[in-house]
Amino acid sequence: MATKPVIAGTDGSQESLRAVDWAAREAALRGTSLRIVAVPPLPPRMTAAPATPGTVSYVVEQSVGQALAGAAQQAAAQHPGLAIETQMLAGAPAQVLAGAARDAAMLVVGSRGAGGFSAMILGSVSRYAATHAPVPVVVVREETTAAHPEVVVGVRDPAQSEAALGFGFEEAALRQARLLAVHAWSSPVPGHSEAPAEETGRLESAVIAWREKFPEVEARWEVVHAHPGRVLAGSSARAGLVVLGRHAPGGHAPGVGSVTHAVLSHAHGPVVSVPGD
Repeated sequence: MATKPVIAGTDGSQESLRAVDWAAREAALRGTSLRIVAVPPLPPRMTAAPATPGTVSYVVEQSVGQALAGAAQQAAAQHPGLAIETQMLAGAPAQVLAGAARDAAMLVVGSRGAGGFSAMILGSVSRYAATHAPVPVVVVREETTAAHPEVVVGVRDPAQSEAALGFGFEEAALRQARLLAVHAWSSPVPGHSEAPAEETGRLESAVIAWREKFPEVEARWEVVHAHPGRVLAGSSARAGLVVLGRHAPGGHAPGVGSVTHAVLSHAHGPVVSVPGD
């Protein structure tokens, strides 16, 4: 049984409530608890001050507290028996939300917030968390209604995709879903659209190695000649989850950030960014 909780960020918006629901289902699948967190944003041009009755900070904190309570109530109603806790955090929303996930199995956020001050929590902040948090970060959008559940894993380099493939296989096993590993590439030479044989072979070997660890998962692989961001964003229309790898903090991998941003901006369903690649 997992011991690390699944963390979900909320601001009371429909997008964040969808993220809380996704996180609650994930926690139930993993046999762990759910922690719902919120970060009261500091209004522009204001400094931190005690949240005493009648102050703007007090009103904001009251609103955030109600959002936390409502999210927890919704999750408890939909997942009876799930251990749920709430936590109000303080500080800069982007950094605080990413940092709060250090002791978590994963962090789940909505793709945008409620608007106004609350939008700071789950709009640009969700993008920051997905590229800086030390754990897998799921950005939740509308979920697909595909007849057969599928997890799609974007593989940039099979030799450096252990974390993404491992996470993808684990999720596919939990969801009893199929897995598709995709390596998209583009050539600077006009008209050159045939992938080198070694690319396909390396991807095949990587998938087969993980399939031996998860024999219950139906897995396949595909090498396509196209922009990775476009391919993976398109795949999200039929996938229950798209998995992306990202380089570890302090590392450098040209192009990975642009692909992640492209998929997060245009995906049709949930996308998870997994550190370690």
